[in-house]
Parts: sequence; structure tokens; C-alpha cells
Amino acid sequence: MAKRVRVRSPELTGGGGWINTGGEELRLADFRGRVLILDFWTFCCINCLHVLDELRELEERHRDTVVVVGVHSPKFAHEAEHRAVVDAVERYGVEHPVLDDPDLATWKQYAVRAWPTLVVIDPEGYVVAQHAGEGHVHAIERLVEELEAEHEAKGTLRRGDSPYVPPEPEPTTLRFPGKLLLLPSGNLLVSDTTRHQLVELAEDAETVVRRIGSGARGFADGGPGEAAFNEPQGLALLGDGAVVVADTVNHALRRLDLATGAVTTLAGTGRQWWRGSATSGPARGTDLSSPWDVAVFGGRVWIAMAGVHQLWTYDPETGTVAAAAGTTDGGLVDGPGAEAWFAQPSGLAATAERLWVADSETSALRWVDRDGHVRTAVGTGLFDFGHRDGPAAEALLQHPLGVTALPDGSVAVADTYNHALRRYDPATGEVTTLATDLREPSDAVLVGSDLVVVESARHRLTRLRLPEEAVRADAVAHGTRRAATAVAPGALRLDVIFEAPAGRKLDTRHGPPTRLLVSSTPPELLLRGEGADTDLSRELELNPAVGEGVLHVSAMAASCDDDSAAAYPACHVHQRDWGVPVRLAEGAADRLPLVLEGMDAG
Repeated sequence: MAKRVRVRSPELTGGGGWINTGGEELRLADFRGRVLILDFWTFCCINCLHVLDELRELEERHRDTVVVVGVHSPKFAHEAEHRAVVDAVERYGVEHPVLDDPDLATWKQYAVRAWPTLVVIDPEGYVVAQHAGEGHVHAIERLVEELEAEHEAKGTLRRGDSPYVPPEPEPTTLRFPGKLLLLPSGNLLVSDTTRHQLVELAEDAETVVRRIGSGARGFADGGPGEAAFNEPQGLALLGDGAVVVADTVNHALRRLDLATGAVTTLAGTGRQWWRGSATSGPARGTDLSSPWDVAVFGGRVWIAMAGVHQLWTYDPETGTVAAAAGTTDGGLVDGPGAEAWFAQPSGLAATAERLWVADSETSALRWVDRDGHVRTAVGTGLFDFGHRDGPAAEALLQHPLGVTALPDGSVAVADTYNHALRRYDPATGEVTTLATDLREPSDAVLVGSDLVVVESARHRLTRLRLPEEAVRADAVAHGTRRAATAVAPGALRLDVIFEAPAGRKLDTRHGPPTRLLVSSTPPELLLRGEGADTDLSRELELNPAVGEGVLHVSAMAASCDDDSAAAYPACHVHQRDWGVPVRLAEGAADRLPLVLEGMDAG
């Protein structure tokens, strides 16, 4: 067994208190004798949700030796609200204790720098591993098995039950519903996400007509009582009158026969897409990744593939799927579909000429034209969000999840973390607020002259009459934008500095171990040096005619444990994305150094 570096773990502290413990405050000493895995997450983050799903089987297989504790570390302002964290814990089926850390106190104590990050603490209270990003659970399970054997032999392993205490179930008709569809009959179909079902409601949006799905988390075709879903979300009508369902955590598209209630699988294998997997092919043989919404546009079903920051399509005629827009890099970049960047697209709405996209992590409203070109209507990127009406260039949203096309050509946006319904009018370029005090709205459909809104965190549908004039809302802006860095126009050397941590070496087994991707906003800022390469240094040329902008830099390096005695050395991916505001000034620095720290960073 390779010798592990052990560091004494800091105490768990968080101003928001504990969730899923029956009101008990826990300390590190309460976990002594068990293998403790800290999961630093935030509920907006699709990668964090993937890790929650990865951990479920590990928790079950090692239930008497391992305790997982979630440490909720917010990005958006809304995620710092304790009630919102409590809701998210139930919404995503988190069945372990969670420490609410709104001020990032424990995050800082453990020197965490990325969502998600997993920290492994041994039964004696020492940190023995830290992994950022998803896909590390298999390696962690091997470590857990080593720790179990080691501490069983030392007599320091204490088996027992988890301190998890489930919340009392609430007798609501819906539980954290996600998306909504108006059926040809006039009834409404809603994805009852947390209960893993679809629910058909009568025209009053309250009376249950039928439930489809067993209600248990699973992946099975069959009749309305036997079929199983896993946190279903988006819904759209197919040309044959059936409904296509984005079965999010199953990484699949399902088909609902409205006449019989039978459910079959259209696309996906049940496995999550990973980099290097096929991006097109037979629908049933191609992996997908967290499809969040669906819409029919141009004769194909478009898929908001939140898990990989892309839009895909499903062709009912050929039974195939293919990536249609997005590079898998997260950010806001317009252009041809193959070059555009999205960040967790989560809502779709189609008109004859446009596919509207709620791009949640960039707090943006985007659209795709019939030629596949991507444009942005509202939003500036990953770093700015809030609630502000006005011209689209100045307006702000906060993690929108839904978008609805209106008859006059405007669109309504379910501005989820602002608890509001917003409206963007392409004719005027203005953003207004239609309604506020909607608890985490996630979708809406037009029914006559009303909008029926999914109030996800109130577990209900709410009917709103479109007002003559927009409701005024106080402007609130948030951001993580730092002061612009002064750099010289013309030649600029970009150096990403990386050194493998002690005990590791660069992983050259599968080709170059590093990657650097550079772009800019506006695109005209960069005259030379954009694109991807394997060298962590790059000569850029900045356009003197563009006074300021943002350099988007994404760097990655792969390293493995440098231990010849280890049969299976642990390998690590170090990755970081920067948005660097720059201001061009004569005589300023002609070199921009950025440090990619020698630890796992997503």
C-alpha cells in the first residue's frame, strides 16, 4: 500500500447550521472511527448533482463504515438562503447530513477552490485525499476499502449507522415539480421531479387525472404503474401526439403514449456521457448527460444537455442523436453552433424561426436561428447576475431555468433564483418584470390569456393573468467581476504556471498532459492567439482599437502519483477557468501570468 500524506482535518463550522440531522449539531469528533467523505457542493451546479448520484451506491455499499457529509457552499445569492438549501436537499434526494456553509467558512478551512470537491478523512480524523470535479468515486471507493482494512487491523474502525435523519414527508400533490406541457386535450402534464413521476392535471391545474411512473427512482419501461423515471424534467409534444420526456438523472429521453400511458425509451443508455464518448449515433446506443429540457424545432427534438453545456438533437425519423451546438466548455460565447459556448442550458422554447434557450449558469437568455447560429439576448457571462430591468445590454437575470414563447414574439423567462417571471421583447430590446414572489419558478405555459407557472419550491402551479404593464422591481446586481488588469496593446504573453504537486508527475501516458483554451469578449479583442493548444504559454495579440474586454482562459493539466510501488497510481486532473477583465494601456504589462495550482481544481 502506498504511503499516504495525512493532515489533521479542521473542524466543521457553518453559520447556516445542519440539515438532515433531526436538529442535532455535529462535530468532527462525532465521526471518529468512520471514514468521512465531505462533499463540497452547491445546488446550481450540474457537476455537483452528478456527484450526488455517484455517491449513492458508495454510501449504500459501505453504509456501516462510511459517512458522507455535504457541505453546501453557495455561488449565487439565492443559494445562501437557508430555506433554499433545505429545499435543494429534499429536491435532489440527499440522504446524508448537510452542513449549510453560507459564508464559505468550512470551504476556506479546507482550501477548497472548485465545485464539486470531495475530501476523504480517515477514522482517526486526518485528511487523506482531496478530489475536485466529478468521476472520482471509483478511486475513492478503492481508498475507502484500503482504509477499512487498515483501521480494522488497528482497531480504530467503528462500525455503525449514519447520523442521517430523514425529513418528515409533506402531503403535497406535487413535490418540486420541474417542467410543464399543455396537452391537446387542454389538460396539463407536469414532471413531478422529486417523486420521479409525471402527473396529468385537469384544466384547473389542480385536479389529478392520473400519475405515470411507479414513484420509485429507477429506469424501466412499461405501463403507467410499472415505468420508472429518475428526476424527470422537460416535456414536449412529438408529431405523432406522444410526449418526449427528458429523464434527467437516467441520462435518457423517454416516450409517453398519451392514449395508454405506456413509457418507452427513445434515446440514451442510462450511462452518463464522458469526454471521448460518441457525440452522434443511434439514439439507443449513445450516452447522454443530464438532459434538462426538450423542444421541437426544425423537425427535430432539441435537447438542453445541461450536463455537458451543449444542445443536442434527436431525429425521430432516423432514430439518431447528435451534438448540435456547444463545445462542452462552460461559458458564454456566441457564433456558429460548433464554436458557441453554453453553461448548463436548462430551458427551451421554439418558435418558427428561433429556439430560445435559458442558459442558467451564465444567467442568460440565448437563441439559436434556423442556421444553427447562437446569439445572446440578455446576459454577459458566468460572473454577473441579479435582478435589473431595462435595455437588454444592462438587464440582469439570476439562474433562469425556463423560457416561454408569447404570441407577440416576446418571451417570458422563469427567472428562478430571483423568484420572478421576466419578459424580453426583441422588438424593443427591453427586459421587464411580469411578476415577483414566485418561489423558484422553473417553467410556464400559455393557456388562453394566462400564464400557468411552475412554482417549484411551493410545489404547485400558479395561474397569472398577463398584466397590461410590467410590475416594477427594485434593481439588484451581483457579480464576481474584479477590477480590470492593465495590459499593453499588441503583443501579450500569457503564461499559465503549473507545477505538479509533491509526489506526483505529469501524466504523459495518453499524449500531451496539458491543454490551454483562450477566447475573448468581445471577440474583436483578440487579433491572434485564440483557440486550443497543448502548450500552457501563448503569445496573444490584443487589438489596440478595443479599449477593454475579458480574456477567457481555460487550463488543464493531468498528473499521476509518482510511486513506482503503486500498482494503480491515482491520477488527477487540475483544471481552472478564468475570466480576466483587461484594460489596454500604453506602457502597461506585456505579460499575464496565471497560476494553475498544483491541487485538484475544477
